[in-house]
Amino acid sequence: MTSKKTTQSAAGKPVAKGDHVYLIDASGYIFRAYHALPPLTRPSDGLPVGAVHGFCGMLWKLLRETGELDPPTHLAAIFDLSEHTFRNDLFSDYKANRSEAPEDLIPQFPLIRDAVHAFNVACIEKRGYEADDLIATYALQAREAGADVTIVSSDKDLMQLVRPGIRMYDTMKNKVIGEAEVVEKFGVPPSKVIEVQALIGDTSDNVPGVPGIGVKTAALLINEYGDLETLLMRAAEIKQQKRRENLIAFAEQARLSRTLVTLDCETPLDVPLAETAVHVPDPNVLTAFMRHMEFSTLLRRVAEGLGAELPEGEAKPSTTPRKKKDDYDHPLRKSPRGEAGPARDTPVQGGSPAELAIERAGRLEDVPFDRANYETVTETERLADLLEAARFQGHFAFRAKLSAADPMTGEIAGVALALIPGHAAYVPLGHSAGDELGLGGETVVAQIPLREALDLLKPILEDEAVLKIVSNAKPDMVALARYGIQLMAIDDPCLMSYALDAGRAEHLPPKLAGSLLGYTCLTEKEVMGTGKAAVGFDRVAVERAAEYAGEEVDIALRLWMVLKPRLAAESVTTVYETLERPLQSVLASMERAGVKVERSTLASLSGAFAQTIARLEDEIRELAGEEFNIGSPKQLGEILFDKMSLPGGRRTKTGAWSTDAAALEELAAEGHDLPRKVLDWRLVAKLKSTYTDALPAYIHAETGRVHTRYVLASTTTGRLASQEPNLQNIPVRTKEGRSIRKAFVAEKGKKLISADYSQIELRVLAHMADTPTLRQAFADGLDIHAMTASEMFGVPIAGMDPGIRRRAKAINFGIIYGISAVGLAAQLGIPRGEAATYIKTYFERFPGIKDYMEAMKAEARRTGYVKTLFGRKVHYPEINTKNPSLRGNYERAAINAPIQGTAADIIRRAMIRMADALDEAGLSARMLLQVHDELIFEAPEDEADKTMEIAQSVMERAPEPALKLKVPLQVDARAADNWEAAH
Repeated sequence: MTSKKTTQSAAGKPVAKGDHVYLIDASGYIFRAYHALPPLTRPSDGLPVGAVHGFCGMLWKLLRETGELDPPTHLAAIFDLSEHTFRNDLFSDYKANRSEAPEDLIPQFPLIRDAVHAFNVACIEKRGYEADDLIATYALQAREAGADVTIVSSDKDLMQLVRPGIRMYDTMKNKVIGEAEVVEKFGVPPSKVIEVQALIGDTSDNVPGVPGIGVKTAALLINEYGDLETLLMRAAEIKQQKRRENLIAFAEQARLSRTLVTLDCETPLDVPLAETAVHVPDPNVLTAFMRHMEFSTLLRRVAEGLGAELPEGEAKPSTTPRKKKDDYDHPLRKSPRGEAGPARDTPVQGGSPAELAIERAGRLEDVPFDRANYETVTETERLADLLEAARFQGHFAFRAKLSAADPMTGEIAGVALALIPGHAAYVPLGHSAGDELGLGGETVVAQIPLREALDLLKPILEDEAVLKIVSNAKPDMVALARYGIQLMAIDDPCLMSYALDAGRAEHLPPKLAGSLLGYTCLTEKEVMGTGKAAVGFDRVAVERAAEYAGEEVDIALRLWMVLKPRLAAESVTTVYETLERPLQSVLASMERAGVKVERSTLASLSGAFAQTIARLEDEIRELAGEEFNIGSPKQLGEILFDKMSLPGGRRTKTGAWSTDAAALEELAAEGHDLPRKVLDWRLVAKLKSTYTDALPAYIHAETGRVHTRYVLASTTTGRLASQEPNLQNIPVRTKEGRSIRKAFVAEKGKKLISADYSQIELRVLAHMADTPTLRQAFADGLDIHAMTASEMFGVPIAGMDPGIRRRAKAINFGIIYGISAVGLAAQLGIPRGEAATYIKTYFERFPGIKDYMEAMKAEARRTGYVKTLFGRKVHYPEINTKNPSLRGNYERAAINAPIQGTAADIIRRAMIRMADALDEAGLSARMLLQVHDELIFEAPEDEADKTMEIAQSVMERAPEPALKLKVPLQVDARAADNWEAAH
């Protein structure tokens, strides 16, 4: 080796004093590397290679530079060869609960062995023995010869080997494990580890141990009695009844467990220790292996280290993320790149985000969650000190806790802060404990006066030079704005997760804490109660509130640390910085603005709907010839298929007749009146219950407006969702549905403006599929559906039959969603064969669309995700499932996601730019609502025309300068007194 730190030993030369033997627990490292390193696939064929890459990086580092450790003179990678060992003969259930190796890890095992050979390192395994037994035997042989030994592993089972001259080294944490570290973990010295393990057992290996005894208790017992046998002999002396009874009852189980965990230090060795001497890798062999695996960056490093030359321009970054459902739940997800935080000054070998991530992951694992470390701050001076420290550090996690979930009504009960993982502070500001003493008043809670605390908080919360880490930050922004505080400079771990893992994870803090940090949070129910016993957060005991809120900010800080570096590592920084983070403040302003809704209009509509419902019920029962509960699917099915014997009925899994919308639509299309009227009845009944009856309850008592809440991280494609109330699902295809929008009105002297993208998804499709005919039609301003019908059916656009145009429209939009012949047939009420012919003709006329669809499916199958034009990744980790129905669903979704997601990204870009554009134009209009492709504004009457002009300009140019669409975007805008008239 060219490294000055690497020592060579001649093959066959006995190990002696002064040598340093490194023994790699290869099997253990493979699994750690698989779960801890970024999921990678080989670009040329999609072969999973993440664990191989991690193993190679570790091996190269050991050979080239071992930090404070002596370089190896001898090195061996030791593998498990078989699952059955002598321990299985002793205990048939040994390791019985271990799951199968992940499917995409299995092909990597032989590749890792190939890697070891390519590095010219001894590759050792023995059937019938575990790698740990081989390591134990080699380690003791080396030590007896006077050599020092480093076991490259963090496996607790190997800690029994630690002693003077034998230590362990965890490469992922860059941590040496000596006798002190073993005592810290087990509470006993290495020589007693076997005794402790015999008592506690091991769930991962299915070693039974003694029920009810954990590490602390086991260490206490062994330190008191000296060893397991003495403890079992004197178990009757133990005072604790349950502990005494278990030790007596499970004594033989403990003895068996000790045998199972004791390493065999006399394993017969097929490869003598002397033959593990370190040799310089053959540059040609090693670089050829790296080239074959397409490890471009590592290939460059290896070539430079060995002095080998590469062909010009050979090595380019090439690895791509692995597709796997559970790749989200692995330790690397807690692997921040460390812009800030406790470990930011720690040097990292190699400098790559993955290497730094691994080190950070290890450091976070070593910081336990302990709610006892969450302090309650009731003194102004202490709060000031914390804020000063936060300002000096430049970042801190924050949370405002409200008395109610609605940020437009909840009052601030307190705030929480965290500056370093494992510690947090809760500042109660509005707590009252109720009349606990029965004195006719409320118990006084020690806390800082609200206004005094807010005066301290306002400067730092509004300071753009200090980063606030806030999970699901928008409610905090809305609530604080009511107190005159504008929360600025925010990083939101939930949105980071959304940018990284849309489609393969949930993004709320409790879910992320479980999957990324392996931690189960306190729940609202545990803290605030349920049902009638539930209380607002301001009524929670301060000590309990401190635990809950402190945990929230502690988790937020840790999540930020683990997710921040992944943005760059997985190439979604731009998505987060330009589409996610800046939209929060836009939506917070929209939520605060709300929209005026007239109670009188809703009441009038509700009355009219009630009359319609009553009329339809009479007509339905008359057609049925009897009284029945129209809302009962069971009774309706019996009327339609048993009594009336209508054709095409199908039963659900429960055996009942299916009366879902699709079933009723099929029957209605065949001319049957009763199912058509039931569909009408369902529509009107839903409009009444969901909107005209429910919306009045959402009108804010002070503002007189409805303040919906937007959710950024709910859909996989980037589309926003609306809740409490949901204003995005108001039907617009029926007269009754559209009438709901009449209740949404402008304030006196103002107008509502609707600005709506025209056929944006079809335009995006025309761009992405590069279809000249469609592009030209949009450029010429043609009726796209009539043009499609003309192309497909050879009919002139002028005087076209509306039915033909309708069919073309259904196909146009159906193609976006990957519609099948079955789906199109049901939608148009035509035979399946005819629908299949339509789709075939469509692809013949527009071949680029078919090519696009196949390309998206192939991309999703290869990488596990597809991307929008702005880089948003939508993951489908199970797209290669063997279930054809599920696979088809995922493939259709993969076709649609880049189109729908790009459209969603475009309107996000428009929304983010809108406020500045209106301000620059000197306009006072406010953006109130977003409903998919439509934005709703409220503007003074004399500014309506100019507002429409600005809105259209911003929306039509939203993709630029990042993207110049080949198809022009068109926005239709209209102003009126209510939403329906403006649409």
